Amino acid sequence: MAINTAKRRMLDGKVAIGAEAGIGSPLSAGMLSRLGFDWVLVDMQHGAWDESTAMAAFHEISLGSATPMARVRQNNYASIGQLLDRGALGIVVPMVNSVKEAQEASHAMRFQPGGGRSGGWFATAHLGEDYMDWIDDEVFLAVQIETAAAVKYAEGIMAVDGVDGCWVGPGDLQRSMGVDLDTADGKKAHEEAILSVVEACRRTGKISGISAQSQEMAQHWFDRGMQFVTTGADSEWAEEGARGVLSHLRDANQQSRLDFI
Repeated sequence: MAINTAKRRMLDGKVAIGAEAGIGSPLSAGMLSRLGFDWVLVDMQHGAWDESTAMAAFHEISLGSATPMARVRQNNYASIGQLLDRGALGIVVPMVNSVKEAQEASHAMRFQPGGGRSGGWFATAHLGEDYMDWIDDEVFLAVQIETAAAVKYAEGIMAVDGVDGCWVGPGDLQRSMGVDLDTADGKKAHEEAILSVVEACRRTGKISGISAQSQEMAQHWFDRGMQFVTTGADSEWAEEGARGVLSHLRDANQQSRLDFI
């Protein structure tokens, strides 16, 4: 059987350091896993993936240290089941704003009697034998809290059976709240809203997380009790690295080579 090592770490009170994969390359997603991340998120919502490339990515991720996870495009029974059938061990569901929506996500995540997932796991042989016997214990469901309404109902959402944790979307939350993060008041209100979600998770015994776009922000939220945190994405890291190399070489070679002849 496959062990969801990221989930086990979090249940043991440790952090799980994640990376987002969005450029649509299974090899890139596998590289992140081999680097040592605890989980890699195949972003079906905003990334350049389809079901076939996502399946290949789950297999590549499974060759490294990371747990293969995916963010679905929307809170949809079929979409969640299809990604689990292809080998995902974790699912992130965007824009969950009510208890009812959280219950719908939970229902799709596990087999009966704990849920309503349909049998048909056709691409999970690499995860081990007797899939049905252990998979419901190993999967991890995180709902996204990313609107003012979701923050208001966070404790009820997180109390839903089968919801293991959350992954706050800070950008959409800021827009939903209508606050300006360039002002002290806006930044304070935004932080307090997120911290209220952390507290809702603490009260319900669930795991809190967030999409952080830098190691500094990731550490900021780890220090405040979050455990399920991404530190950036493959596309951002590729662009950042390439820009750095180009900038350095441009600066170092401003003088024409003809000057040296």
